[in-house]
Amino acid sequence: MVRYLRNRILSAVCTLFILSIFIFSIIHLTPGDPARIMLGADASQEAVDNLTQTLGLNDPLIKQYVDWVLNALHGDLGTSYSRNGSVTSEIGSSMGPTVTLAVWAQVLTIIIAIPLGVFAAKKKGKIADSSVVAFSLLGISIPSFLLSLLLAILLGVRLQWLPVAGYKTITESGLLTHLRYIVLPVISLALMQAAMLTRMTRVSMIDVINNDFIKTAKAKGLKERRILYKHALKNALIPILTTIGQTFATLLSGAAVVETVFNIPGIGQLIVNSVSKRDYPMIQGIVLVISLIYIIINLVIDFLYGMVDPRIRIGKKS
Repeated sequence: MVRYLRNRILSAVCTLFILSIFIFSIIHLTPGDPARIMLGADASQEAVDNLTQTLGLNDPLIKQYVDWVLNALHGDLGTSYSRNGSVTSEIGSSMGPTVTLAVWAQVLTIIIAIPLGVFAAKKKGKIADSSVVAFSLLGISIPSFLLSLLLAILLGVRLQWLPVAGYKTITESGLLTHLRYIVLPVISLALMQAAMLTRMTRVSMIDVINNDFIKTAKAKGLKERRILYKHALKNALIPILTTIGQTFATLLSGAAVVETVFNIPGIGQLIVNSVSKRDYPMIQGIVLVISLIYIIINLVIDFLYGMVDPRIRIGKKS
C-alpha cells in the first residue's frame, strides 16, 4: 500500500508541475494589458509603461515563471493587481462559500443518485427503470444557469419561500438561515451531477448483478437488500467512486455561473472579476489551487480504489 501511494503522489507532483507551466503560458498569451486596464483607456503610454515595469511584466517570461513557482512553494501566490492584497488571502476568504456549496451539493448528489441507480438496476427494463433514465437525461440536459434562474423565479420571486441572492455563514446567522440561503444554489449544482452519477451507478450495478456470485447469493436465500447493497454495490464502487471524485471537482470549478446568479461571494465570482481585469496573479493562483484540489481528489480516489479492491494494490506491486 505504501508503494502504491508513493507512486500516485510522484505522479501527482509531475502533473502539478506540467499544469503550472500550462497555466502560466496560457494566461500570459491571453490578449489584454493589465496595466492599461488598471489605468484606463485615457492613461498616457508613459504611465502604462511605468506600471508595467512596477508589476514586473517587462521581465522575461521564464524569470516570471520561476519567481512565481518559487514563491508558490512557500505559500505566496503573489499580490493581486486589482485588489492590492495577497492572492493567497483573497482565495482563502472566497473559497469558504464555494467549498460549502460543493460539499452540500455533493452530499445531495450521493443521497439522490446512488439509491436511484441501485433501484433502476433492480427494476431493469420496467417502467420504474425508464422513469429513472428519463430523470437522468433531463438532469443532464438542463444547464445549471437555466435551472438556477427557474428556481429563483419560482421559489424565490413568486412563492417567496427562499432568498434569491446573498450568502450567510453558519457562524453569523445560524444553521437554519444558512440552509435557506444555499438551498437554491445547491439544488442547481447537484441536479446535473446527480443525473450523471445515477446513470453510472445503474450501469455499474447492472454489470455486477449479472455475475455468477450474485446468482449464488440469491440461491443461498440472502435478502435482496443485502445482496444489492453489501455484495453488488461494493463490487460496483470503482466506477462510482471515479464519478463521485469527478463530480466534486466539477462542483468546485463549475460554481462560477451559479455563484453569479445567486450573488454568492465565492471563488467563481472572484475568477470572473479577475479575468475581466486581467489580474494575472489572481487568475494563476485560482487555477493553480483548483488544479491542486483536482489532484488531491484523484489521490483520495486512488487510495479508495486500493481500499475497495485489493487487486489494484497487488497489480501495482507486481
